Amino acid sequence: MTSTPARQPQATTAPFGLLGRKLGHSWSPRIHTTLGSVPYELFEREPEEVEPFVREGSWRGINVTIPYKRDAARLADERSPRVERLGAANTLVRRPNGSIYAENTDVLGFSLMLQRFCERRLGTTAQALLSGKPALVLGSGGASAAVQAALEDAGAQVSVISRSGEDTYQTLTERHADAVLVVNATPVGMYPNCPATPVPEKDLARLKSLAGVLDVIYNPTRTGIVLAAECLGIPAETGLSMLVAQALRSSELFQGRQLDVSLVDQIEAQILSETGNVVLIGMPGCGKTTTGKRLARMLGRPFVDIDDAIEAGTGESAAHIISTRGEQEFRRVESKVTGEYGARSGLVIACGGGVVTVPANYDLLHQNGTIVFIDRPIAELETAGRPVSATKGVEKLARERMDIYRAWSDITISSMGSPAGNAHAIRNQLGL
Repeated sequence: MTSTPARQPQATTAPFGLLGRKLGHSWSPRIHTTLGSVPYELFEREPEEVEPFVREGSWRGINVTIPYKRDAARLADERSPRVERLGAANTLVRRPNGSIYAENTDVLGFSLMLQRFCERRLGTTAQALLSGKPALVLGSGGASAAVQAALEDAGAQVSVISRSGEDTYQTLTERHADAVLVVNATPVGMYPNCPATPVPEKDLARLKSLAGVLDVIYNPTRTGIVLAAECLGIPAETGLSMLVAQALRSSELFQGRQLDVSLVDQIEAQILSETGNVVLIGMPGCGKTTTGKRLARMLGRPFVDIDDAIEAGTGESAAHIISTRGEQEFRRVESKVTGEYGARSGLVIACGGGVVTVPANYDLLHQNGTIVFIDRPIAELETAGRPVSATKGVEKLARERMDIYRAWSDITISSMGSPAGNAHAIRNQLGL
């Protein structure tokens, strides 16, 4: 196509960046710094500012997020086949002659995520899994279009599930019980409204041919649909690898050179290490709070004691709530606070001993956390100031809870007898 004559560039603060309306926190600067497309900044622009910024800015390469992906495609001088196909671009590159090239690396990023998931979790290729087979995409927005394109490229027979039309969530199990893959491309389950799922566990269980579940959301680490799949023993994964993979493909265009695809694994592991919560569970008096404080200092992370957070939020201690309003009311308050902090990232969290008595708390803690069970001998447990321990007795509590602690935990450490010893053992096991 004929290139539009280049205008005189306007000054910007960085050659690379992310263009959007309201960006908030983004991992893109961190990811692109590691990839080498630096400096990289966030460019928040109102709709009327987008065209002047794109056409006249002095940037060399920009990523584009909602709501400007269609604008990015429209404003480019040349579009890749993927952009022509979808009518949306998430990557713009200014060429030496000033013309603008548009690409959609969301398609490339999801393709890489899909291929890696199939090879590592299912022991096959995307083409072998999907060729001629039904796959479901939840949602019909911009992310859905990129996912559909990648699935079609792998040979899948794609059906889009939405809130209206023939293929809805109400008819999903009737019309698509033979689906081999489900991909969530809706915002349902995204932080801070998590964990939530567009398809409940009971409906996933009725998809008898289902081999895997993917979610393009990357915060939290385990969305509601991924947690539901895990409960059913179905391999599942959220979208951090897609985020990093699409950034890698964008950065290759920005820098004009090929990058090692192993950087996707490296960057993903770094982000997960930094953002995952460490959640401590165990019997009352096993040392969760003192260990958690020591571990948080070691890691340079914020520390949250759920009982302290309850008191700060309600003005009442856990012991006072239990003694005046009963344990059931305390568990309700505890679950609410547990959900608030479990959805956040990069924390060390010490839970009350009874957090495991409410099954729903598992998802609240597991969605962003590695759960660590501190196993301390019953004879060494401290019981002073612990109303449930005093009322029921430590031995009875242990009989009720020990199996649940073990079932919930990702790792177990035998108490070392000191907070410092426990903290070192946890850090070593988690590789932090």
